[in-house]
Amino acid sequence: MAYGRIAGVLLVCLAASGCASGPKLSEVQSTIPRLADGQGRVYFYRTSILGAAVQPSIRVNDHTVGSCTPQGVFYKDLAPGSYQASVETEVERHLTFTLDANEEKYVRCYISMGFFIGHGNLELVDPAEARGDMKDLSFVKE
Repeated sequence: MAYGRIAGVLLVCLAASGCASGPKLSEVQSTIPRLADGQGRVYFYRTSILGAAVQPSIRVNDHTVGSCTPQGVFYKDLAPGSYQASVETEVERHLTFTLDANEEKYVRCYISMGFFIGHGNLELVDPAEARGDMKDLSFVKE
């Protein structure tokens, strides 16, 4: 019985070690700089700790902008235009979107089951839903 409890505690600690740490987005929101005129902002976030050890890099037009960190959120300011965001583990997944000047987009990263390792996925999320999802996530400076 004691071994089962110890194993359970170790599993929780292992899962938590892969999660983002630091201040919550809601605590630092007022310190985030205003969006510069003519730019757009893309928030990337991951709510789930499922597959916490799997934290693929997030690329936008082949430039790494951050990682798919469990319970973490970060943003990237970009010029208006068409973009392709991608994550790669066993397979590479893409998300294409257009960003307008003074627009904010919200991209959720999540991990689904894979053959050897979980697969990273990206999806655009409605702003109201995303803001609710992100408020208690840890802000990660990328």
